[in-house]
Amino acid sequence: MHIIRPAHPADHDILLKLARTVHFINLPADKDIIAEKIARSRASFRAAAAGSEIICSATDESATSGSPLFMFVIADPKTNTCIGTSMIIAQMGTPDHPNVSFMLNKKEFFSTDLQTGATHTVAKLHLDTEGKTEIGGLILGPSMRKHPERLGSQLSLVRFHYIGRHREQFIDHMLAEMIAPITPDGRNTFWEHLGRRFINLSYVEADKFCQHSREFMTSLLPREEIYLTLLPPEARQGIAQVGKDTVPARRMLERLGFAYTGRIDPFDGGPHLECETDSISLVRHTESKPFVGSESLTEDDQMGLVSTETRGDDFRAVHAQFRSTDAGVILPDEAVNLLQISAGVSVTVTPLDFRKQTASTSPESAPATPPRKHPDHSSAPS
Repeated sequence: MHIIRPAHPADHDILLKLARTVHFINLPADKDIIAEKIARSRASFRAAAAGSEIICSATDESATSGSPLFMFVIADPKTNTCIGTSMIIAQMGTPDHPNVSFMLNKKEFFSTDLQTGATHTVAKLHLDTEGKTEIGGLILGPSMRKHPERLGSQLSLVRFHYIGRHREQFIDHMLAEMIAPITPDGRNTFWEHLGRRFINLSYVEADKFCQHSREFMTSLLPREEIYLTLLPPEARQGIAQVGKDTVPARRMLERLGFAYTGRIDPFDGGPHLECETDSISLVRHTESKPFVGSESLTEDDQMGLVSTETRGDDFRAVHAQFRSTDAGVILPDEAVNLLQISAGVSVTVTPLDFRKQTASTSPESAPATPPRKHPDHSSAPS
């Protein structure tokens, strides 16, 4: 049994190492950005536990200025060493800092003289100022892949558990920005043939700069419709697609209710998946009850995520058996010890049972992107 908790400053070096294994806009391999995210995350966890409005400090130019951010890590229970991470951004997109995407539409043309026609896909810049709660940043250390406890699944699903626990802190609409196919050296064909024509940065440089500001995107990308027919076939074929290693993650989200709505990332062309927050069963079925005692449980009892918050940013969650009764929740001793709880403490439970899932339905069972060519190029998450 492992513990899931907020990221702490002591996790910084391991998180930096994990960030170097894959390409993620939410967790770039930059020590200063990671340190800022840890600090913002701790403030967000503290505010949520106190039931207060979350206000996070950030520079005025930050793409997520003022947006609460929750960075989870899963840790070895004996050493407390971080071995993986995942993230929630409470609101991605505001009037001052809109979230940028391309909206795709079809246009039909027909010639009566030639009695022939064509359909073209056009992309138009879309600025989301109302905002959505975004999930992302899931990375698991390579040695932990295929772990029997399904640690990648725990890291993925704890985000929905936490949203259910603190529903009032999150937007009614959710977003998952899926990464399109990336080459081993960190290049993207869509960006090379479209984005870079307007923004003279490499894909990695432009992606990293988004951590500080997105103004350059709204200033330099055209507002007019762009006919994607003008792109070469190799750039078109990856639009709204994900790499083969990301297919399990996309399928998992689609099983939860996420759907592609015609918007793509303006950098790599990856699909944006969206859904209503309250339509997600894991969110709806999360409930809080008092912990009433421990005893040995059987296979007939439920399995799921169980969490508690005792003070500050001390959120703790485990994947364990539990029995929910009218009086409260019963847990096994191991879960009680890891959660550090006593009778009467409120715990939150989300039923889910990995024992009833097969390997083919494992959520996020492979890397979200192919690993970059890097001395430390292990794969993630599982």
